[in-house]
Amino acid sequence: MAVKIKAKYGLIDISNNVIATVVGGAATSNYGVVGMASKNTIRDGAFTILNKENYRRGVVIKSKDNQIIVDVYIIVGYGLKISEVSRNVQDSVKYNLEHLLGIKAKSVNVIVQGVKVLDE
Repeated sequence: MAVKIKAKYGLIDISNNVIATVVGGAATSNYGVVGMASKNTIRDGAFTILNKENYRRGVVIKSKDNQIIVDVYIIVGYGLKISEVSRNVQDSVKYNLEHLLGIKAKSVNVIVQGVKVLDE
């Protein structure tokens, strides 16, 4: 399923893989986010940190009424305020979707799959 945007000169289709890459990049750029986690922890392992090529496995995109609902699965660093990190991820994802792709997100749901102790 892709997002379709009606433009002045025709139709623009943006695939879910592109959206997931933008969402994953926006999420991981926030302080406190160790990495993206898989939405399917049984199949992919409980605390597997996804690399850039696999961000789509940590993002779920649903379309509704020309807006999208995004679920982002992340791993947060130990000792940080999880609610603050999650709020920053929501803001960053919404901003990047609007400014890079021109897509309005109805909601951005952040699911923290784990906490990782950071090496010093």
